[in-house]
Amino acid sequence: MKFGKVGQITLVSAIALTVATLFTACNRTLTVGFMYVATNKQTPGQIEVYEVNSESGALRTIPTSPFPSGGRNPIAEVPSPDSKNLYVANEDDNNVVQFGIGNDGKLYAQSTVNTPGAFPLAITLNSANSFLYGVDTLQPIAGCTLTNACPGDVFVCPINTDGSLGTPVNNTSQCLNYYPLQLKASDTTTILTPTAVNITADGKYLYVSAYNPATSKGYLFAFAANTDGTLTSLNGDAPFLLESQPAGQSSPAVLKQPVALASDANGQFLYVADKLTNQVATYTLTAGAPSSTTPAAVATTNITAATGNQPSSLTLAGTDFLYVTNSLDSTVSAYSTSSGSLTNIGTYASDTNPIAIAGDPRKLGFLYTVNFLGNTLSGYQINSTTGTLVNTKNTPYLSTVQPTAIAGIPHGGTATAAAK
Repeated sequence: MKFGKVGQITLVSAIALTVATLFTACNRTLTVGFMYVATNKQTPGQIEVYEVNSESGALRTIPTSPFPSGGRNPIAEVPSPDSKNLYVANEDDNNVVQFGIGNDGKLYAQSTVNTPGAFPLAITLNSANSFLYGVDTLQPIAGCTLTNACPGDVFVCPINTDGSLGTPVNNTSQCLNYYPLQLKASDTTTILTPTAVNITADGKYLYVSAYNPATSKGYLFAFAANTDGTLTSLNGDAPFLLESQPAGQSSPAVLKQPVALASDANGQFLYVADKLTNQVATYTLTAGAPSSTTPAAVATTNITAATGNQPSSLTLAGTDFLYVTNSLDSTVSAYSTSSGSLTNIGTYASDTNPIAIAGDPRKLGFLYTVNFLGNTLSGYQINSTTGTLVNTKNTPYLSTVQPTAIAGIPHGGTATAAAK
C-alpha cells in the first residue's frame, strides 16, 4: 500500500501522538506523589516540591519549584487528609499559611492567619480536617520575649470546608483559642518550651511535649480534642512529668528534653524521642491519657530503647516499624514494634544533621530524611519483612539550603507528614 505525502504526515503525527500519550501515561504511573520540603535560608522561606518515583523511590524537583512559603523560616508542614491543601508554619512571622495543591503538585497560597503567641514550631491536623492544632514557643503575655521568656501555648485554628483557615474568633489576627502550657494555671514564670504536637488517628486526643530548660525536666500535656475545637486537659492544670521510677523496673526512664512524638494508628501507644538522654520511650494510652506518669512497662526489660546522639524526629511505618533520626550522628535508627516494645533493627547513615523524617505518600515503603546542614534529603527503601533500610537510587537529593520539614501527598490518596 502506498501513501501520499499527506497520508505519510498523518501517519507520522498519529504515531507521535501515540508515543507521547504512552510516555505521559508512563510518567503519571511512575510519579506516585509529591514531597514538600520547607527551606528557611531565604526571606521569605521556600517550599520545594519533588516528584516521587514509584519504582525506585527517587526524588526529582518539579520544573516550577520552589514556591514562597508566605513567611520567614518555615519550620513545619502538614497536608490535608484529602491531599488538596498544604499548611505551613512560618516561625519568624508567627503565621500559618494555607496552600491549595494543583494536580501537578504546584502550590497556590490561599489564606493566612497569625498564631496567638510567638514563634510557632509544630502543627498538625485532625483526620476530619476541621481543626489545625499548633504550638507557639511563647504565649501572648505582655513583655514576653526570647530574652524575657514565658511558657509556650497550644493553639487551635478552625478549617473551613474548602480547606481555608477559618475566620478567627475574638481577634482577626488570632486563631480560635489558645491554651497556656504551664505547670499550673497560676504559674506564668516557669518556662516550659513546647517541642512537638501529635493527635491520635481518631482525632480524639492531642499531645504536646515540652521541657524546662532550667531544670532539664521533660513534660507531656494530654488533652481531649472536643468536636467544637476546644481542648480539655486530661491531668487537671498540670502536665505529666516524664521522670519517675517505673514499677518493676531496675532503672528510671527519665526524659529531659522530649523533642518528637508519634502515635500508632490504633491510639494504643505514644512514642517519645528525647534529645538529651538519647532514647525513645513508649507510653500506653488509656482513654487518651498515659496509664501512669511513667513510660509504660510494655515489656519487662525494654520500656525505652537507646537511639543515636541527639534524636530529632521519628515516624512509624505501618504497625511494625519505627524510625528515628539522630541529628548529631547523622544516622537513622530503626526498630521493630511489638505491643509498644521496641527492638533495634539497625542504624543507617544519612547526610549531615537529619532533623525531620517522613514516609512516601503512597506508603510503598520509601522513607526520606531532611538533612539541615547537609542541604539534602536522604532516601531509603524499607524491607517490608525485616524493616531494614537500603538507599534509594541517586540519594542524597540536593535541596536548596537548610531544609527543615517534609510532608507528602499522593495522587488522590491519604496524605502523609513528618512526625516531630
